[in-house]
Amino acid sequence: MDDYLSENEQWQQFVAWLKENGPWIVAGVAVGALAIGGWRWWQAHASRIDLAANGLYQQALQDFDAGNRGQALQLIDELQRNYSSTPYADQANLAAARVFVEANELDLAAQRLGAVMQQSRDPGLATIARLRLARVEIAMGRPDAALDTLGPPQTGAFASRYHEIRGDAYYAKGDQAAALDEYRAALLAAGPSLAENDVLNLKIDDLRGAGRRSGSARPAAAAASK
Repeated sequence: MDDYLSENEQWQQFVAWLKENGPWIVAGVAVGALAIGGWRWWQAHASRIDLAANGLYQQALQDFDAGNRGQALQLIDELQRNYSSTPYADQANLAAARVFVEANELDLAAQRLGAVMQQSRDPGLATIARLRLARVEIAMGRPDAALDTLGPPQTGAFASRYHEIRGDAYYAKGDQAAALDEYRAALLAAGPSLAENDVLNLKIDDLRGAGRRSGSARPAAAAASK
């Protein structure tokens, strides 16, 4: 139909349409501009938060390295209060846990690792904390608690470490058969990774040797601190 209208008639039709729909067009443009502006503001805000959290985290690591543990822990507490939504808060707790383990303050290490395991928004960091907490609990003489902490079997990148730590827990309980099964499962999950296979093979050979020696003392398993 428009093909049969004159240019003037088409123009008048367009003006009428614009009067009717103009406010909605203006509103749509305004909303779009606000959305773009809001997104840019949020990106800048998130960048500032990330930068501030990273600064506190790096300073805490430097204080740990310098032996200023009290100052480092204060910075980590500030991270927890003000930047708990960032991964730096979790990473700082993992670093603090490592320092506590080195100082043989296992209860304090367990508290930090438990916080990351339960509160982290990053599934990978939460799993790392879970595995480390289980190791700490084994070192504390609590293998049953370690098994509870580990929970159901893991798949993917953490499967080998999961089975190995379960093996360590069973070994600590004196259940060599279950420990051997877990070490074999860990070896299978590790695949061609020689770094892990060497340690696991030592543990498996150790238990095999124990099974062949009747009446002998139980051998010490290879160290499980990773």
